[in-house]
Amino acid sequence: MASSHPLVPFLDTLSAAAAKAILPHFRGGLDVENKLASGFDPVTIADKAAETAMRAEINKTYPGHGILGEEHGSENLDAEHVWVLDPIDGTRAFISGLPTWGVLIGLKTNGKPDIGMMGQPYIGEAFVGDCKSAWYEGPIGSRPLKTRSCDSIENAILLTTAPEMFKGAEADAYNAIEAQTRLVRYSTDCYGYAMIAAGQVDCVIETGLQAYDIVALIPVIEGAGGVITNWTGGPATDGGQVVASGDPRLHEKLLAKLASGAV
Repeated sequence: MASSHPLVPFLDTLSAAAAKAILPHFRGGLDVENKLASGFDPVTIADKAAETAMRAEINKTYPGHGILGEEHGSENLDAEHVWVLDPIDGTRAFISGLPTWGVLIGLKTNGKPDIGMMGQPYIGEAFVGDCKSAWYEGPIGSRPLKTRSCDSIENAILLTTAPEMFKGAEADAYNAIEAQTRLVRYSTDCYGYAMIAAGQVDCVIETGLQAYDIVALIPVIEGAGGVITNWTGGPATDGGQVVASGDPRLHEKLLAKLASGAV
């Protein structure tokens, strides 16, 4: 699908560089490091190599741009254009051999999400958006992405990565919503947001996100007609508590229930 944004084609360049670095390690024997002293936050050689490859492409092609990446830090963050990279979102799925991980590539222009891609190189899928439109490319062809209509929590399919991410008042607010929904599925990571854009599910609720977990997904959700904010209805750009919905009417109802757990 075409976009008038001049930097959209570069998303494919970065995705290809990441795929070349990642795929030799998927479902192979690889060492896993833990980034947390108390807990488990895995990282692999594939995460690090993919981000290194993408950063090299950015620095070669657009040396004046900034970069914020999960594995290798930040550079030139005061630039007009800042690339926000998560080389493997869903590392737990990756090390388990499950194909529900993705490469997240986002671009902020003057501080706001501008274009983004969730790529899954093993399956060969890409979900891309520029805030005004969104599209899919993959094994079932190329097609526009459009969220579906769902104006009630009772009819909604809800996704989240793990219910244990919610604590205290957050958990109370989330659990009250989950109890009302038609169906809930876990362990979806970035794929959950892509499925909202594709019109397959209705909402995602999460907390504890970083900017690199969400910036790439905002242009896809918004471009497909959905809404993505923090739990108080503000921008989701910096991560934290995030809620995404395919239908703005559903989003307002979710915000009302999440207010008790919002910080």
